[in-house]
Amino acid sequence: MPLPHACLLLLTACTLLGAAEPTPPKAKPAAPTAFLTVEAAGPDFLLQGEFETKGLGADIIALGGDQYRLVLFKGGLPGAGWDGSAKTEMEGNRKGTQVTFATKAGDGHATLADGQLRLEQTGNPPATLLRVIRHSPTEGVPPPAGAKVLFDGKNADAWKDGKVDERGFLRCGTTSKELFKDYTLHLEFLLPFKPFARGQGRANSGVYHQDRYEVQVLDSFGLKGENNECGGIYTISAPKVNLCYPPLQWQTYDVEFTAARFDAQGQRTAPARITVRHNGILIQDNVDLPHTTTSSGIKTITDTPGPFQLQEHGNPVYYRNIWVVVK
Repeated sequence: MPLPHACLLLLTACTLLGAAEPTPPKAKPAAPTAFLTVEAAGPDFLLQGEFETKGLGADIIALGGDQYRLVLFKGGLPGAGWDGSAKTEMEGNRKGTQVTFATKAGDGHATLADGQLRLEQTGNPPATLLRVIRHSPTEGVPPPAGAKVLFDGKNADAWKDGKVDERGFLRCGTTSKELFKDYTLHLEFLLPFKPFARGQGRANSGVYHQDRYEVQVLDSFGLKGENNECGGIYTISAPKVNLCYPPLQWQTYDVEFTAARFDAQGQRTAPARITVRHNGILIQDNVDLPHTTTSSGIKTITDTPGPFQLQEHGNPVYYRNIWVVVK
């Protein structure tokens, strides 16, 4: 029996109203804020940092939203006494000017207040650690006689599309005009503070040697120290120890680089090699570089020299005091 005309109209209207509307695309989440100065960084920044007492070191990492992580090192801080044994971690949160931490197992807790970290752990005597701000022994070291100065804060003439900010720092995202083969390199870098960022999104840059081989630049403060973290040779070699300071502290790389060698027929007879000191501590010791690294500008290994690239990876990382001694 045919439906009355009014019923047909009602059925059609219900069908149209019930039809699924196209789902609008989700808005891309805003990138975590990158703070470039201590003054702008806020209270989370002021509470993070390095702490130590005799036989014990600690990193307090700001994770944003009043959340923190405490990492304890037996023997002292990395590069300053840590014996390489397993680390102890605690999660914490801030209330006012105080942060309280606890292990997941409940066998340890700590309180940060008035610049002192008070620690209690089952089986160990109580300890009080004080804040320390380390500086690389090569920070600010002047170029020796005969060095080529690539950046001294005055201009970016030695760099393609180089940009110098009002503080006299060179922003990442530039490549040296001159090409190099064997050399000693010194440079200093400053990581922004990005408490809500994680992993490769936390102050990512990199120093590419010959635009072929990357030594990673990243806010890896308090982390394990992988080949894709600060001081790592990307996909090739993790640093011997993670020497990354907290963000907004100047850090140094001092590098010895030897290019790959080739015979008269153009066949490679030896890979490139690199030695890296991060904040004055040896982290890569004459490491072979068998292949180029990810995102290198030059994909092939030849006898041709190459430039330095200060990688742009979506983060405002800055450099200063860059010089090279050609061998």
